[in-house]
Amino acid sequence: MKLLITGGAGFVGDRLARALLASGTLAGQTITRVVLADIAPPRPDLLNDPRVEARTGPLLTQTEALRDEPFDGVFHLASAVSGECEADFDLGLRSNIDSTRALLDAIRFNVIHGGKVPRLVFSSSVAVFGPDPAVPLPAVVTDTTLPAPQTSYGTHKLICEHLVADYTRKGYIDGRAARLMTVTVRPGKPNGAASSFFSGIIREPLAGLESVCPVDASVSHPVSSPTRTVEGLIAVFEASREAFNGRTALNLPGLNVRVSDMLDALAEVAGAAVRERVRFQRDSAIAGIVANWPSGASAARAGKLGLAPHTNFAEIIRQYIEDCAAGPNADAALKGLSK
Repeated sequence: MKLLITGGAGFVGDRLARALLASGTLAGQTITRVVLADIAPPRPDLLNDPRVEARTGPLLTQTEALRDEPFDGVFHLASAVSGECEADFDLGLRSNIDSTRALLDAIRFNVIHGGKVPRLVFSSSVAVFGPDPAVPLPAVVTDTTLPAPQTSYGTHKLICEHLVADYTRKGYIDGRAARLMTVTVRPGKPNGAASSFFSGIIREPLAGLESVCPVDASVSHPVSSPTRTVEGLIAVFEASREAFNGRTALNLPGLNVRVSDMLDALAEVAGAAVRERVRFQRDSAIAGIVANWPSGASAARAGKLGLAPHTNFAEIIRQYIEDCAAGPNADAALKGLSK
């Protein structure tokens, strides 16, 4: 099986690639090749695996070469994130909509000229949901809640969901879109996503650093760990067409949690002194974006595929600590625990 992962050097893409390579199989087939396409190269240790090939550069510049290259499976994760899309409208359109259309058309060209129809998983987002005067946002969004995105990023994701569904209807791909909940805790530095603080208020205190929370403690949102997110993407890929149940997107499971709950869990796991490294300073731009996101989500269709969220946020923090302790930068990532 030959796979393409767009955004393959990103946080989720890297995790997904490692999980697939460690398993060695996907949907009952042996994985022989994994192509990681991203604007930046993957980490060197991934490239040491002879099954891995890196394609570096903007996805939009890579799609022409993909027209003559068949793949058995595609995970389309590449995307400009929410804050970037709000700050640079053209960047968002180019990185999210134009690149997705070009990728799908490259696959379509290959299929029309005798190539195989690949299975494709598109990583959508809970940001497709939002409040609208004609469509009130429920406390918990479901698989069947009518999307009404209130950000460019959410709009891009919804457009791409429909593109994936239509290319599937036409027989060019076997596509399925999975709406990711906010993934936390992400290691490293903050990115351009408006949701970046959901990781920062945990990651920085554990590293001994102060973190600023730009929204109120009462803000609630569905989140998921990196591990559960990767498991969800793989399960969606491996599901039969019948089990996926249609062409519309499904929600991946998330834990509905308030910022105050996250900080209480941080104190439970790491101690009150670590919790005190978080201070509140409202950022109107970020708070305005987050105010238009769902406060909770359910995932009935994903549940039928055997997927479930964590039961509490402390589990997610402990998983992050375990991951960091096993990594090369454990001293820096967790130095706050020893103080």
